[in-house]
Amino acid sequence: MRLYQLNDNNVAFPPVSSALTDPNGLLALGGDLQPNRLINAYSHGIFPWFSEGDPLMWWSPNPRAIIKFSDLHVNRTLRKAIKKSPYKITLNSAFEQVIKQCANAPFRNDDTWILPEMESAYINLHQLGFAHSIEVWQINNDDALSPKEELVGGLYGIAINGFFSGESMFYSKPNASKFALVAISKLLSSVNVDFIDCQLLNPFLADMGASEVTRDDFIDLKNKAIDLTIDKNFWHTRELNLSE
Repeated sequence: MRLYQLNDNNVAFPPVSSALTDPNGLLALGGDLQPNRLINAYSHGIFPWFSEGDPLMWWSPNPRAIIKFSDLHVNRTLRKAIKKSPYKITLNSAFEQVIKQCANAPFRNDDTWILPEMESAYINLHQLGFAHSIEVWQINNDDALSPKEELVGGLYGIAINGFFSGESMFYSKPNASKFALVAISKLLSSVNVDFIDCQLLNPFLADMGASEVTRDDFIDLKNKAIDLTIDKNFWHTRELNLSE
């Protein structure tokens, strides 16, 4: 099967059914990270993923990892932690900090795929209203007159109507990334969205309840989510309360 080379003057992609099986899901090479191409890619269930020195690569793996909110695993320990509210949770208050922390997360053993050009592209999408972040803050109240907030966890992803594709997350304090995941699920559930795209399964996501579905099933779910109209004001910067 021929690997598709993208046209710099055309943001169209080949059908996802033409993606390779080895490596799983590789669909196309080339193109750029301009907003129109990225939005078109996510609208079709395609995402970019490449390392330094590689060409720009576009993927649509089969199977696909998702988290159905009805399957989200909040164990007893995490439930107790949420009740204690040790963190402040916000929406879209520090997108650039989140993506930089995700790129430099100390727990990663491999090279990051969030290269400077990826950071710039997603910051641009954020400014256009398509990329969003959840922030988890630890509050230091040692100085009652001027408490300090430290960003200790978060995630970011792309939203097209009711379809949210998670890109990356990070944590530097216990459970912080889990708080972020619970926060985005609670937030989206409030507007009748019932899943998020996780792209590829990993042990952390599996432990939180993620599962794999076929590409065809994912595309059906994605299309239904995109058909949900979400008011742009829904994504306005604010604090989120997990205990409600």
